[in-house]
Amino acid sequence: MLYQIREFQRALLSPLTAWAQAASKSFSNPASPFSLVPGASRLAAGYELIYRLGKDYEKPEFNIRQITKDGFNIPIVEQTIVEKPFCRLLRFKRYADDSHAVTTLKDEPAVLLCAPLSGHHSTLLRDTVRTLLQDHKVYITDWVDARMVPLEAGPFHLDDYVAYIQEFIRHIGAKNLHVISVCQPTVPVLAAISLMASRGEDTPLTMTMMGGPIDARRSPTSVNSLATEHSHEWFANNVIHPVPANYPGEGRQVYPGFLQHAGFVAMNPSRHAASHWDFYKSLLRGDEEDAEAHRQFYDEYNAVLDMAAEYYLETIQTVFQEFRLAEGTWDVSGERVRPQDISATALLTIEGELDDISGSGQTRAAHDLCTGIPEADKHHLTAEKCGHYGIFSGRRWRTIIYPQLRDFIRQHQKAKHPASENAVA
Repeated sequence: MLYQIREFQRALLSPLTAWAQAASKSFSNPASPFSLVPGASRLAAGYELIYRLGKDYEKPEFNIRQITKDGFNIPIVEQTIVEKPFCRLLRFKRYADDSHAVTTLKDEPAVLLCAPLSGHHSTLLRDTVRTLLQDHKVYITDWVDARMVPLEAGPFHLDDYVAYIQEFIRHIGAKNLHVISVCQPTVPVLAAISLMASRGEDTPLTMTMMGGPIDARRSPTSVNSLATEHSHEWFANNVIHPVPANYPGEGRQVYPGFLQHAGFVAMNPSRHAASHWDFYKSLLRGDEEDAEAHRQFYDEYNAVLDMAAEYYLETIQTVFQEFRLAEGTWDVSGERVRPQDISATALLTIEGELDDISGSGQTRAAHDLCTGIPEADKHHLTAEKCGHYGIFSGRRWRTIIYPQLRDFIRQHQKAKHPASENAVA
């Protein structure tokens, strides 16, 4: 019933938020006579705040149309390369007219960016994508909101997640690929590459793991504690709900995005309250730059998706309660996950010093598991004064972390392909 109650509340608030939006524009538009009313700026700011607190937040667009590289404007076209029921593999195709620029783009490394399936949309990595496009051909996993997937498509398990990653790696071509996983996918990505190595398949040139729970026992955070303090049955009985009738996935059991979002906000309620108050004051001052920055952040932060119940519950049990990857007891579709079988893929782990979601050492644990990788091909970076989101977005990501990630990829690309024999155009 909770999901239905939430939908009823959303329908009830919809007229109010629409009215608040219209009122805000009426009091702020210089062409409107209402803008001449005493206190109009305060009224406009108040109504916009009400609108933004009550509105629905749809999945944002990546909106990456072009980049500037070596003095050239490089157009970007977003393409769907592979489409699965629960995920799309997207490519950000770069184009150029100059022959030298075309050659440069063609010879640059290919990167598969594995976005989290943990509440937010893949557009959360927009800054990551835009930065990577400067020096790489970029693909990304774009996960589908489970409430939009009809029941006929079947269930989605953690094993299916691993299989999706393997299919995407094979489609792009492992021999010329570098895989980057951010947060939650570090675990299934390591499993996917481990299984490929165990079977004797080609594996990517490098794998970079950023802020993920490879071993959630190390420096447990409040996120880890929530999983260990409650049983599997508690999660199944309290956070799983059927999709209402007004969505294509009617009847599918999901962990609703609005519950995940409530959890995000509950971790730092005072910080979010202060942020909204600052937004109100920015509107009063007429500081449109600060106000727009607030809008852009919360347009992304408040846009959430539902996760298939079987995938969510299996992740809680496998990763955060039984620690099967770290314990060496994880079987995927009957095959044991053996990270020690990886030998031809270089490893880079990245952690944030101030990360309150994936604690210190959780990602670095991959080094202890991947014993088959030569020590010279293992690297670790702890980003100082950097929180969870800061390791893949923002100034520190662009100026401190990315240059080291780029150099790591280049080093191992050249080691395998000294003549720049990249097959992916």
